Amino acid sequence: MTTTPEATITRGTAARPAARPGAARWFDICSYADLTPERGACAMVEGTQVAIFRVFDGALYALSNLDPFSGAYVLSRGILGTRDGTPTVASPMYKQVFDLRTGACLDDPRVALPAFPVRRAGDRVEVALPDEHRQ
Repeated sequence: MTTTPEATITRGTAARPAARPGAARWFDICSYADLTPERGACAMVEGTQVAIFRVFDGALYALSNLDPFSGAYVLSRGILGTRDGTPTVASPMYKQVFDLRTGACLDDPRVALPAFPVRRAGDRVEVALPDEHRQ
């Protein structure tokens, strides 16, 4: 169900089965049009909160929604931007900045968020979770 870009999108349906044991499985999240550019949305995928971002150029990114500095699940509400050409999200809690492509914290190189593969499949957005992230 999707109500606003800030709302949690609850999905858990696999888009297609994994090709082999240990491989990531793709999960259907929402319509591409449901994602507002420069805003995040949170999807609950088999017990894992995933923050999904659509930027102005149409690119999609997916990171863990857990802010490692505050322990709150809030990254989907972060502020999108760039730093030296790198697409970023700043945590709404303490403002640490994360690379949307890799999950690396640009303010503290010892910290990184899990980054998940995300793709557009026609009109749909899909996210892959490796086995170790599924509960």
